[in-house]
Amino acid sequence: MSRIPLQTRLPKTCRILHIQKETEDVQTFTFDVSLGALPGQFVMLWIPGVDEKPFSIAGDDGKSLKVTFFAVGPMSTALSKMKVGELVGVRGPFGTNYEWEPKQKLALLAGGYGAAPMYFVANEAVKDDAEIDVIVGARSKKHLLYLSELSSLSNTTLHVATDDGSEGEKGYNVQVIKSLLDQGKSFDQIFACGPEMMLKAVLDVSKASGIPCQLSLERYMKCGYGLCGNCTVDPLGIRLCKEGPVVKGEVCEQITEFGKYHRDSVGRKHEF
Repeated sequence: MSRIPLQTRLPKTCRILHIQKETEDVQTFTFDVSLGALPGQFVMLWIPGVDEKPFSIAGDDGKSLKVTFFAVGPMSTALSKMKVGELVGVRGPFGTNYEWEPKQKLALLAGGYGAAPMYFVANEAVKDDAEIDVIVGARSKKHLLYLSELSSLSNTTLHVATDDGSEGEKGYNVQVIKSLLDQGKSFDQIFACGPEMMLKAVLDVSKASGIPCQLSLERYMKCGYGLCGNCTVDPLGIRLCKEGPVVKGEVCEQITEFGKYHRDSVGRKHEF
């Protein structure tokens, strides 16, 4: 029987090098470790005596690892109170990643703190001479993330949409890509990360336009390496910590719970 490598089973103790306050509730932590992570993958962060939770990766440059998070639950709230120099347990990277070919035209849609992993995608894709339109959406101006970082990238056009119209287009980021397509803009692929109802709308755009998409699906993950089965989806039974979180559109179409419900830590259904 094959054994799980020790380095993936036990957290590695990593020091917080830098803390960037993005908004009132969102921070970016930079850790003194590189995991060789790819855009779309995630890590498990552990605070002894509190909990261990999955977090999307905002960047891995070969020297350090960045994680951008929203303080919403006990674990992330405890994390948000930590200081530079303190230690956090890190495991990973886990899961699938976004894939593209050199010089492709990519549309990246980010909802809320999905802007962080989308920045990771854009930062890496421009190295392959990709032409990128990135559409960042949020409830209002004060919730927008990574605008300056994205606007500084080469071959990248930034679009902004807010629900209340406080910055950029008034409405949703999916409306912006529809408008771009109506204007004759073409893309080779569409990538998206954000709330599931946004992802469902992106899948609809993908199907209508014939442009393949890759979506980052979020489910309750406990272990990260496919043993606990908590992140399986109906009816395929695929584990989103292994066969996800980045899932191609044609697979998302087969997930009957997609855009309808998710399961909590004990498997109870909760509708979106």
